[in-house]
Amino acid sequence: MSDKLAKYRSKRDPKRTPEPIPDAPSAAPGGNAFVIQEHHARSLHWDLRLERDGVLVSWAVPKGLPADPGTNHLAVQTEDHPMEYLTFHGEIPQGEYGGGSMTVWDTGTYETEKWSEREVKVVLRGERAAGRFVLFRTRGKNWMIHRMGAPVRDPFPPVEPMLPLARVRLPKDVPAYAFEFAWGGRRLLVPIDGGRTDAAREHPWLRGLAESFGSRTAVLDGEVATLGGAEILLFYDLLYDDGRSLVREPYTARRAALEALGLAGAHWQTAPSWPGEAEAVWRAAREQGLPGVVAKRLDSPYRPGPSKSWLFIPS
Repeated sequence: MSDKLAKYRSKRDPKRTPEPIPDAPSAAPGGNAFVIQEHHARSLHWDLRLERDGVLVSWAVPKGLPADPGTNHLAVQTEDHPMEYLTFHGEIPQGEYGGGSMTVWDTGTYETEKWSEREVKVVLRGERAAGRFVLFRTRGKNWMIHRMGAPVRDPFPPVEPMLPLARVRLPKDVPAYAFEFAWGGRRLLVPIDGGRTDAAREHPWLRGLAESFGSRTAVLDGEVATLGGAEILLFYDLLYDDGRSLVREPYTARRAALEALGLAGAHWQTAPSWPGEAEAVWRAAREQGLPGVVAKRLDSPYRPGPSKSWLFIPS
């Protein structure tokens, strides 16, 4: 009988990694447990592991499970893992195979609809991962994973910014608006999916922000400005959060969701906003040499393009 864990053990030194390294499979065949681990290694990915014949058959999925049947995700098959990995989490030392932080993203049971060398069709029953999926081999270790059935999240909104209209004076109905600084920077919308963002192509430092979101999806609206000689991205709106579109929500709801994210880093932060404080914010913008302020109606949804619900008042 072949040793299904031989390859797993060959990649690990029990004196250098906290991972479980049993001498042989420790469970009888016939189980149906699964685990998905979020793995912050050299590149963020999710490890899908399905119990099969006493071991965990494993795939590394760079973007996580697909939420939409119209989009398949790459899944790279890795070595079988021991059953003890169902609950493993912690730090694998840097320099070791798979070095980085690992957490249990979801666990549960599954039903097998088909299992062959080229196709695995299962129904996952977890808290976060639920539904029918099929894995199909494309070439060598490379597989694709496809969700069957209806999407489990809203579609991403168009990545096009809402723009303020210029006005000479502050609005008269001040309590109906929130007031923010106009930073004089360059507008940037940041879509985040699978711990990655296309915005990192132009701003590589955004990779850290995207990775910190893990499997959480988002579309952030902000502005790249230079403050104190450093480039920083100031976020002031949230269009999409954790699978749900917010564009029809009022500004107050989007702003509360943005602030709940607690975004603060060396290159990004949440820009301040002051509901109902027009004169003080306008004077502060003028004193600091900023272009002006933007007044945003508290009840306004997010509509791409110029909108009278957002007003720019120069300082």
